[in-house]
Amino acid sequence: MQFRTTALLLLGAMALPASGAAQTAPAPPAITRTVVAATKLPSVTDVPLHFQAVSVTLQPDQNSGVSAANGILYQISGSTEVVLDGEAKMLNAGEGLFIAGGKTAALKAGSGGPSTFLHFFLASAADLDRPAESAPAAVRELYRTAAPIPDLKPGGYDLNLTRVTFPAQMPSNPPHHRSGAALYFIVSGTGANTVDGKTEARGPGSLIYEPHALVHQWGNPGNEPLTFLAFNINPEGVAAVLPGAP
Repeated sequence: MQFRTTALLLLGAMALPASGAAQTAPAPPAITRTVVAATKLPSVTDVPLHFQAVSVTLQPDQNSGVSAANGILYQISGSTEVVLDGEAKMLNAGEGLFIAGGKTAALKAGSGGPSTFLHFFLASAADLDRPAESAPAAVRELYRTAAPIPDLKPGGYDLNLTRVTFPAQMPSNPPHHRSGAALYFIVSGTGANTVDGKTEARGPGSLIYEPHALVHQWGNPGNEPLTFLAFNINPEGVAAVLPGAP
Protein backbone atom coordinates (compact mmCIF):
# COMPACT_ATOMS: atom_id res chain seq x y z
CA MET A 1 0.00 0.00 0.00
CA GLN A 2 2.85 2.33 0.86
CA PHE A 3 4.52 1.57 -2.51
CA ARG A 4 1.30 2.34 -4.40
CA THR A 5 0.83 5.66 -2.59
CA THR A 6 4.41 6.70 -3.33
CA ALA A 7 4.01 5.79 -7.01
CA LEU A 8 0.85 7.90 -7.29
CA LEU A 9 2.59 10.86 -5.69
CA LEU A 10 5.48 10.54 -8.16
CA LEU A 11 3.12 10.35 -11.11
CA GLY A 12 1.33 13.44 -9.88
CA ALA A 13 4.60 15.31 -9.50
CA MET A 14 5.60 14.32 -13.03
CA ALA A 15 2.30 15.57 -14.42
CA LEU A 16 2.51 19.01 -12.81
CA PRO A 17 5.22 20.51 -15.07
CA ALA A 18 3.24 19.62 -18.20
CA SER A 19 0.17 21.36 -16.79
CA GLY A 20 2.21 24.39 -15.74
CA ALA A 21 3.86 24.59 -19.18
CA ALA A 22 0.46 24.60 -20.87
CA GLN A 23 -0.67 27.48 -18.68
CA THR A 24 2.41 29.59 -19.47
CA ALA A 25 2.56 29.03 -23.24
CA PRO A 26 4.09 32.14 -24.88
CA ALA A 27 1.65 34.58 -26.42
CA PRO A 28 1.88 35.12 -30.18
CA PRO A 29 4.12 38.06 -31.22
CA ALA A 30 2.33 41.39 -31.11
CA ILE A 31 2.08 44.10 -33.75
CA THR A 32 4.57 46.87 -32.99
CA ARG A 33 4.18 50.53 -33.92
CA THR A 34 6.88 53.19 -33.56
CA VAL A 35 6.21 56.84 -34.36
CA VAL A 36 9.37 58.00 -36.14
CA ALA A 37 8.38 61.68 -36.52
CA ALA A 38 5.17 63.66 -36.08
CA THR A 39 3.71 67.15 -36.16
CA LYS A 40 0.36 68.96 -36.08
CA LEU A 41 -0.97 70.98 -39.00
CA PRO A 42 -3.55 73.72 -38.33
CA SER A 43 -5.18 73.28 -41.74
CA VAL A 44 -4.94 70.99 -44.80
CA THR A 45 -7.68 72.53 -46.95
CA ASP A 46 -6.07 75.81 -48.04
CA VAL A 47 -4.90 74.18 -51.29
CA PRO A 48 -5.36 70.65 -52.70
CA LEU A 49 -2.62 68.36 -51.40
CA HIS A 50 -0.79 65.31 -52.76
CA PHE A 51 1.41 62.59 -51.31
CA GLN A 52 4.87 62.29 -52.83
CA ALA A 53 7.86 60.12 -51.96
CA VAL A 54 11.44 60.35 -53.20
CA SER A 55 14.64 58.40 -52.54
CA VAL A 56 17.80 60.42 -51.95
CA THR A 57 21.45 59.32 -51.94
CA LEU A 58 24.43 61.38 -50.83
CA GLN A 59 27.99 60.14 -51.13
CA PRO A 60 30.20 60.29 -48.00
CA ASP A 61 30.70 63.84 -46.72
CA GLN A 62 28.63 65.36 -49.56
CA ASN A 63 26.50 68.40 -48.75
CA SER A 64 23.01 69.19 -49.96
CA GLY A 65 20.01 71.22 -48.91
CA VAL A 66 16.24 71.08 -48.96
CA SER A 67 13.49 73.68 -48.94
CA ALA A 68 10.18 72.13 -49.92
CA ALA A 69 6.69 71.28 -48.70
CA ASN A 70 5.89 69.73 -45.32
CA GLY A 71 7.70 66.41 -45.20
CA ILE A 72 9.45 63.74 -43.14
CA LEU A 73 12.90 62.24 -43.75
CA TYR A 74 13.51 58.57 -42.98
CA GLN A 75 17.08 57.28 -42.93
CA ILE A 76 17.44 53.93 -44.73
CA SER A 77 21.22 53.39 -44.51
CA GLY A 78 24.29 55.36 -43.58
CA SER A 79 23.81 58.62 -41.70
CA THR A 80 22.87 62.23 -42.44
CA GLU A 81 23.50 65.34 -40.40
CA VAL A 82 20.53 67.73 -40.70
CA VAL A 83 20.95 71.35 -39.62
CA LEU A 84 17.57 73.04 -39.15
CA ASP A 85 16.90 76.35 -37.38
CA GLY A 86 20.50 76.39 -36.19
CA GLU A 87 20.28 72.97 -34.55
CA ALA A 88 22.10 69.88 -35.82
CA LYS A 89 20.68 66.37 -35.64
CA MET A 90 22.37 63.20 -36.86
CA LEU A 91 19.97 60.71 -38.42
CA ASN A 92 21.01 57.06 -38.30
CA ALA A 93 19.24 54.14 -39.96
CA GLY A 94 15.65 53.86 -38.75
CA GLU A 95 15.42 57.47 -37.54
CA GLY A 96 13.42 60.35 -39.03
CA LEU A 97 12.77 64.08 -38.84
CA PHE A 98 9.92 66.42 -39.79
CA ILE A 99 10.90 69.45 -41.90
CA ALA A 100 8.21 72.11 -42.18
CA GLY A 101 7.31 73.61 -45.52
CA GLY A 102 9.28 76.74 -46.29
CA LYS A 103 12.09 75.84 -43.87
CA THR A 104 15.60 75.40 -45.29
CA ALA A 105 17.66 72.51 -43.96
CA ALA A 106 21.33 71.76 -44.66
CA LEU A 107 22.21 68.10 -45.17
CA LYS A 108 25.57 66.37 -44.92
CA ALA A 109 26.22 62.65 -45.39
CA GLY A 110 28.27 60.86 -42.77
CA SER A 111 31.82 59.80 -43.59
CA GLY A 112 31.26 56.07 -43.06
CA GLY A 113 29.60 55.42 -46.41
CA PRO A 114 26.80 56.64 -48.70
CA SER A 115 23.70 58.06 -47.05
CA THR A 116 20.34 56.89 -48.42
CA PHE A 117 17.06 58.20 -47.09
CA LEU A 118 13.42 58.57 -48.08
CA HIS A 119 11.63 61.91 -48.10
CA PHE A 120 7.84 61.84 -47.83
CA PHE A 121 5.97 65.03 -48.75
CA LEU A 122 2.49 66.45 -48.26
CA ALA A 123 2.66 68.82 -51.19
CA SER A 124 0.55 71.10 -53.34
CA ALA A 125 0.47 70.48 -57.09
CA ALA A 126 2.82 73.44 -57.59
CA ASP A 127 5.43 71.80 -55.32
CA LEU A 128 5.42 68.37 -56.95
CA ASP A 129 7.81 69.23 -59.77
CA ARG A 130 10.14 71.43 -57.77
CA PRO A 131 13.52 69.91 -56.93
CA ALA A 132 13.58 68.30 -53.51
CA GLU A 133 17.19 67.97 -52.32
CA SER A 134 19.73 70.06 -54.21
CA ALA A 135 22.73 68.76 -56.21
CA PRO A 136 24.90 66.78 -55.85
CA ALA A 137 22.25 64.65 -54.13
CA ALA A 138 20.87 61.88 -56.38
CA VAL A 139 17.09 62.14 -56.16
CA ARG A 140 14.65 59.57 -57.57
CA GLU A 141 10.89 60.00 -57.38
CA LEU A 142 9.17 56.86 -56.12
CA TYR A 143 5.52 57.90 -56.03
CA ARG A 144 3.06 60.75 -56.32
CA THR A 145 -0.72 60.72 -56.12
CA ALA A 146 -2.31 61.35 -59.51
CA ALA A 147 -5.07 63.46 -57.98
CA PRO A 148 -5.28 65.50 -54.76
CA ILE A 149 -6.01 63.61 -51.54
CA PRO A 150 -9.83 63.53 -51.26
CA ASP A 151 -12.16 64.02 -48.29
CA LEU A 152 -9.90 66.26 -46.21
CA LYS A 153 -11.95 68.44 -43.84
CA PRO A 154 -11.44 71.84 -42.19
CA GLY A 155 -9.60 71.78 -38.88
CA GLY A 156 -6.32 70.54 -37.45
CA TYR A 157 -4.62 67.34 -38.60
CA ASP A 158 -1.89 65.06 -37.31
CA LEU A 159 0.90 64.23 -39.75
CA ASN A 160 3.25 61.40 -38.83
CA LEU A 161 5.52 58.66 -40.09
CA THR A 162 5.06 55.39 -38.21
CA ARG A 163 7.05 52.18 -38.55
CA VAL A 164 4.80 49.11 -38.18
CA THR A 165 5.79 45.45 -37.89
CA PHE A 166 3.36 42.55 -38.33
CA PRO A 167 4.52 39.17 -36.99
CA ALA A 168 4.92 36.17 -39.28
CA GLN A 169 1.78 34.19 -40.15
CA MET A 170 -0.53 37.01 -39.04
CA PRO A 171 -4.05 36.59 -40.49
CA SER A 172 -5.57 39.54 -42.35
CA ASN A 173 -7.03 42.15 -40.02
CA PRO A 174 -10.73 43.15 -40.24
CA PRO A 175 -11.81 45.51 -43.07
CA HIS A 176 -11.04 49.12 -42.20
CA HIS A 177 -10.45 52.57 -43.69
CA ARG A 178 -8.41 55.70 -42.97
CA SER A 179 -9.90 58.72 -41.22
CA GLY A 180 -7.59 60.80 -43.44
CA ALA A 181 -5.16 59.06 -45.81
CA ALA A 182 -1.85 57.21 -45.80
CA LEU A 183 1.02 56.23 -48.07
CA TYR A 184 2.75 52.93 -47.22
CA PHE A 185 6.32 51.89 -48.04
CA ILE A 186 7.22 48.22 -47.49
CA VAL A 187 10.64 47.99 -45.83
CA SER A 188 10.95 44.19 -45.49
CA GLY A 189 8.80 41.08 -45.73
CA THR A 190 5.83 40.52 -48.01
CA GLY A 191 2.32 41.53 -46.95
CA ALA A 192 -1.10 40.48 -48.21
CA ASN A 193 -3.21 43.51 -49.16
CA THR A 194 -6.93 42.86 -49.78
CA VAL A 195 -9.18 45.35 -51.60
CA ASP A 196 -12.62 44.54 -53.05
CA GLY A 197 -12.11 40.85 -52.28
CA LYS A 198 -8.85 40.66 -54.25
CA THR A 199 -5.61 39.94 -52.38
CA GLU A 200 -2.21 40.98 -53.74
CA ALA A 201 1.29 40.34 -52.41
CA ARG A 202 3.22 43.51 -51.58
CA GLY A 203 6.98 43.14 -51.21
CA PRO A 204 9.94 45.39 -50.28
CA GLY A 205 9.95 48.76 -52.03
CA SER A 206 6.21 48.69 -52.78
CA LEU A 207 4.25 51.90 -52.21
CA ILE A 208 0.52 51.69 -51.47
CA TYR A 209 -1.83 54.67 -51.34
CA GLU A 210 -4.81 54.52 -48.99
CA PRO A 211 -7.31 57.38 -49.39
CA HIS A 212 -10.16 57.86 -46.94
CA ALA A 213 -12.79 55.80 -48.77
CA LEU A 214 -10.61 52.75 -49.50
CA VAL A 215 -11.81 49.75 -47.47
CA HIS A 216 -8.94 47.29 -47.17
CA GLN A 217 -7.19 44.63 -45.09
CA TRP A 218 -3.58 43.69 -44.33
CA GLY A 219 -2.06 40.40 -43.26
CA ASN A 220 1.30 38.67 -43.23
CA PRO A 221 1.13 35.08 -44.51
CA GLY A 222 4.93 34.79 -44.73
CA ASN A 223 7.43 33.25 -42.35
CA GLU A 224 9.24 36.54 -41.72
CA PRO A 225 7.98 39.73 -40.05
CA LEU A 226 6.46 42.39 -42.31
CA THR A 227 7.76 45.91 -41.66
CA PHE A 228 6.40 49.00 -43.40
CA LEU A 229 6.31 52.78 -43.03
CA ALA A 230 2.98 54.60 -42.88
CA PHE A 231 3.10 58.28 -43.89
CA ASN A 232 -0.24 59.21 -42.39
CA ILE A 233 -2.55 62.19 -42.07
CA ASN A 234 -5.65 62.11 -39.86
CA PRO A 235 -7.97 64.65 -38.21
CA GLU A 236 -6.67 65.72 -34.81
CA GLY A 237 -8.33 63.70 -32.05
CA VAL A 238 -9.58 61.01 -34.46
CA ALA A 239 -8.01 57.56 -34.75
CA ALA A 240 -5.97 57.07 -37.92
CA VAL A 241 -7.72 53.76 -38.67
CA LEU A 242 -11.48 53.22 -38.37
CA PRO A 243 -13.42 49.93 -38.75
CA GLY A 244 -15.47 49.05 -41.81
CA ALA A 245 -16.45 51.50 -44.53
CA PRO A 246 -16.74 55.30 -44.15
